[in-house]
Amino acid sequence: MAERSTAAVDVADTSGDEPLTAQAGQATDDGAEAESVTGTDQDTARTGEQPAAVADTKPPELHSGHKLARRYRLEECVTRLDGFSSWRAVDEKLRRAVGVHILPADHPRARPVLSAARSAALLGDPRFVQVLDAVEENDLVYVVHEWLPDATELTAVLASGPLEPHDAYQLVSQVSQAMAAAHREGLAHLRINPGSVLRTESGQYRIRGLAVMAALRGITSEHPQRTDTEAIGALLYAALTQRWPYESDAYGLSGLPKDIGMIPPDQVRAGVHRGLSELAMRALVNDGATASRQEPACTTPEELAKAVTAIPRIRPPETSFTSPPPYQRTAFQQGSYGQPPSRSGGAPARAAAVPAPPPPLQSRTGRALKWCVSGLLIAALGLGSWQLADTLLQDEGQDSQESTQPESGKQKKPVPKPIKIDSATEFSPRTSSPVGGRYSPASNAVDGDPGTAWVTGLFKGWANFGNLPQRADGSGLVVDLGSVQDVSEVQASMYRPGQTAEVLAADPEVSNPTTLNAFTKRLSKLEKAGTSLTAKLDKPVKTRYVLIHITELPSDDEEDGFRGGISEIKVSG
Repeated sequence: MAERSTAAVDVADTSGDEPLTAQAGQATDDGAEAESVTGTDQDTARTGEQPAAVADTKPPELHSGHKLARRYRLEECVTRLDGFSSWRAVDEKLRRAVGVHILPADHPRARPVLSAARSAALLGDPRFVQVLDAVEENDLVYVVHEWLPDATELTAVLASGPLEPHDAYQLVSQVSQAMAAAHREGLAHLRINPGSVLRTESGQYRIRGLAVMAALRGITSEHPQRTDTEAIGALLYAALTQRWPYESDAYGLSGLPKDIGMIPPDQVRAGVHRGLSELAMRALVNDGATASRQEPACTTPEELAKAVTAIPRIRPPETSFTSPPPYQRTAFQQGSYGQPPSRSGGAPARAAAVPAPPPPLQSRTGRALKWCVSGLLIAALGLGSWQLADTLLQDEGQDSQESTQPESGKQKKPVPKPIKIDSATEFSPRTSSPVGGRYSPASNAVDGDPGTAWVTGLFKGWANFGNLPQRADGSGLVVDLGSVQDVSEVQASMYRPGQTAEVLAADPEVSNPTTLNAFTKRLSKLEKAGTSLTAKLDKPVKTRYVLIHITELPSDDEEDGFRGGISEIKVSG
């Protein structure tokens, strides 16, 4: 697809501008990294993309606390550039963090930005940071997008060192496949860089800025597919070497030495995976390969994705366990118990001989004294025994009296009572069967039989339910208690350990909830569960519907995919 594209780039680029500080966690808004001017000039020369000239348009005078559409409350400005600004905000209606790009309605790029945002929103691919809203009102144009507080920019990841071969393989595989899908829908990025790619805690990569940043920056390209493919190759090169594959420094990475040209990654750093090194060179603009590696160049994300699949699968490194320290006998076992160590640090010295007791008194006076002492001891023992027996008898009588009288003034903590479950339904039901799909009914998880279970289908390639758009909110089971109840404890026996899950509840007034937004009460944190998932509450919550929400599945090594499920659910109140 060689047509000219004005597709996307995220607010990742703040070249020549003063980016504002953002919170740690997502670093800056949609890629608003502090990119050097040199790095931007290098990219322009490399890709041939030209940002359009903009008149001296000042961004709208907004401030923290300002609300858009009486819904999006601005919290922190993270970028001001070329007449637009980008903010971290809060969607007060859905109570979640979002990002917002804002520019005046009379800005020369306002119309392209709206068009690009709406096109990106229609794609709906969960591998991209999603556009949630695109609005023109009150002389403003603004685009609202996802904010991922648990994700990290690739810029920050590479700051600590190059990626392991498995991680680099996942990076180029996921990004190339995502961009191939975008180009099939006529969308390009044109500014893919370490600031526009995020890595989540689960190891998945998300691309931000599709169709939006290019419009904000006025960037176009005669060959959008080649531009994006080369950018993915630069990402892979940086991931393997922790160096930017051009002479100029960019994105916090040092460039290559001058006057030596573009050398393969395995010549920059020892131990680089040979197949990935060759793949990076095939994606970059270097006539396809070096003289010794005559592989064809990859000119589209589709070709690059196919080349990735041709590489033998790179498995993740095995978890290494440190061996326990060698067994050492204790001081008691070594026969030195109670003996201080010698000053020289050697073995403790032998204990000094105990002096012999003095010989017994042999005189008449001594014998008389001995009999007196013995008599006093016997008398004392007898008196003590009598007092002890008397005390025990009194205590026993008091205990028997107390046991016959009811306790007063003490309140026992109520024991949670089981709540009868009316029914269970699958959350976010499937609209298409995944590869090797096999489903068990949701009723298996509430039939009182731990031997039966609700089991998901087998999903290939992605732990988040195959990365399918219809599974963007995960899955799980919605439990209907029949009426509003006071819930204080939820126990779920998991079909398989390693599922990332949480327990949520809907508001009492909600009826038949079907979306994630309906479950506003969090009963447990989102975490990787073992064989069970439990939510215990100090104060009961009123609700009728409880959701066991699963976002990621464990791997099924026997079937080479991901599968999970729930065996039994119990609710108490």
